[in-house]
Amino acid sequence: MFDIDGVLADVSHRVHLLEQRRPDWGAFFAAAVDDPALPEGLALVAEAAVECDVGYLTGRPEWCRRDTRDWLRAQGLPDGTLAMRANGDHRPARRVKPPLLRDLARGRTVAVVVDDDDQVCDAYQSAGWPVLRATWASRSPALEHAQEDDGRT
Repeated sequence: MFDIDGVLADVSHRVHLLEQRRPDWGAFFAAAVDDPALPEGLALVAEAAVECDVGYLTGRPEWCRRDTRDWLRAQGLPDGTLAMRANGDHRPARRVKPPLLRDLARGRTVAVVVDDDDQVCDAYQSAGWPVLRATWASRSPALEHAQEDDGRT
């Protein structure tokens, strides 16, 4: 299972939209279609896809599904389950993602979950999931705030 923002997609070009006094969430998510890919993340997906079914678990809201699927295809990534935050769910990512993973994992073995959010990784590990912490993308305080305080990605 792979997170998208900060693992597969470089969101740094749109973080400025969160640094405003009133974050522009619509523009932030609309700009995701222009995210450059992170080569390290794409290489991991390609490696995993040799032996595993690949899935994606993101804190992006459900209304971004079409753009997210299009972006994944444009990067040449394999089709797979795409779990997303429900529209209007503004809980912290560390509260949203583990239940999504638990639902996806029913009847399956999860080889590894790759995420860049330390609090999400801690929550996965506490629940017994094998985790790989993505450290290759630059971290932004605004993005961390969006994930854990605003509950938006």
